[in-house]
Amino acid sequence: MTDDGTAPMREVVQRGLYYDELEEGVRYVHRPGRTLTEADDVLFTSVTMNPQGLHLDAAWAATQPFGKPLVNSMFTLATLVGLSVAHLTRTTIVANLGFTEVTFPHPMFHGDTLYGETTVPAKRLSQSRPGTGVVTLEHVGRNQDGEVVARAVRTVLMWTREAHEAHERGER
Repeated sequence: MTDDGTAPMREVVQRGLYYDELEEGVRYVHRPGRTLTEADDVLFTSVTMNPQGLHLDAAWAATQPFGKPLVNSMFTLATLVGLSVAHLTRTTIVANLGFTEVTFPHPMFHGDTLYGETTVPAKRLSQSRPGTGVVTLEHVGRNQDGEVVARAVRTVLMWTREAHEAHERGER
């Protein structure tokens, strides 16, 4: 009971899923999506030192095959992975281990909205780091019309629930 005699309010802390909770073959759909604006794209392109005219020069981009500026594909990839974080890996990931495949089958344009989904094709307990597991994540990004605009296969190291809770309590 609290000081005023009421029952304490139950508290739920937002986090990602632990290794133990991720299921192979399940599609995790991430919402809301993210509309990628011209300002977002120019900022990302500028801070990453990418002088590609397809992202920065609307007049020149209009003379190219797509007829207008494209969203920087690295911005699309970063946003796609970012869409999954709150749902899957927030506070439960130990490290990104790498990407094995990245494709951009359809372009993104300023004003398009990116929606993400992730499946888990494989997972296994780590042999070298007890209390963790190696998880393969396949991220797929679609625009507002349902067209696949990005696909990335990423490998991550994830905490198991028991090991992470012990770590948080200061147990090693």
